[in-house]
Amino acid sequence: MELHKTIALFFLLCYLISTTVVVASTGCFTSACSKDEPLIRFPFRLRNYQSLDCGYPGFNLFCDALNRTIIRLPGSPGEFTIEAINYSTQELWLNDRNNCLPQLLLNLNLSSSPFLGVYYQDFTLFNCSFDHTTLKLNPIGCLSGSNYTVYATSSMRGFDLLSKSDCKSIGTLPVPVQWPFFEQVVSSDLSGDILLTWDNPDCRICASRGGRCSLKRTAFNREIICENSRGIAFPRGARYAIIVGAGVPAMLFLIGLLCFISGRIRSCRRRAQPVLEFSSAVSPQPIVFTGLDGPTIESYPKTILGESRRLPKPDDNICPICLAEYQPKETLRTIPECLHCFHADCIDEWLRLNASCPVCRNSPMCVHGTV
Repeated sequence: MELHKTIALFFLLCYLISTTVVVASTGCFTSACSKDEPLIRFPFRLRNYQSLDCGYPGFNLFCDALNRTIIRLPGSPGEFTIEAINYSTQELWLNDRNNCLPQLLLNLNLSSSPFLGVYYQDFTLFNCSFDHTTLKLNPIGCLSGSNYTVYATSSMRGFDLLSKSDCKSIGTLPVPVQWPFFEQVVSSDLSGDILLTWDNPDCRICASRGGRCSLKRTAFNREIICENSRGIAFPRGARYAIIVGAGVPAMLFLIGLLCFISGRIRSCRRRAQPVLEFSSAVSPQPIVFTGLDGPTIESYPKTILGESRRLPKPDDNICPICLAEYQPKETLRTIPECLHCFHADCIDEWLRLNASCPVCRNSPMCVHGTV
């Protein structure tokens, strides 16, 4: 019995040591400037909080005095606030920390940054030297003054209207808008968030499989690796060391435990006089449901919620998992069989562990015939 205890303690010690190695080798944790700000992980990193190896070059962020997430784009003046980040589609939404986005758009240059616009819309700016309130247009307040008003339009109707009103054209800006405009905008104050994306590093396939990218330094360059869903990746030699360090004690412990149980069973049989009758029927094994794989989860439709917050089921305006009300610009995912909507991050984590809808408990796996 003392031998069994010794083996068990030895196994526990090896497990704790291996766990400590795992934690120490993964020093890059998901961060945020505050609970209401976007989560920050690779390829982004928080300056002064995370090491250089936690992010990719050009993806440095910092928190300002108001705990807002800030990014400086190379080649562009001013600082942008990050309103949201979608790591699965590699998109981020930006605005101006000083509430004058058009001022930054006048000098926006993304050529030397790792980012580019998803959709572009050309807006022509006009400087009007008199009051145009009768035109019922939206002025750009932060660019206007007491004796002049600035307007922006992307339509021929707005262009003609302002040109005939003796307004002077300032120039035309390609604005990285959030979605393509099928109808041209007569007037806009250009205060809405701009949408950018990045192609390098490309971690979309890794994210679709439930993993996360990270940066591995080698002797000659930087290598992007895809970690598993728990965010842990080891070199092959380290994996072998952990398997040997934890597997061998575990095997010895199991052998000792089986010997102990076998000895107790033989002792009980010797003391038992009557012959025990056992049923020949084999009890059914329970069916174990596991979560869905990454490609199956990514096949479910996603929606970036607009200002109207229009959903397939209008009454479902609260995520059943986190119980938070849906907000514009949030990414939602819908289970197609039952049309129940959730925050994409919430339902993705759920479906990796549970192959059923958390509301109606219908199993998408059964519907697809994969159980």
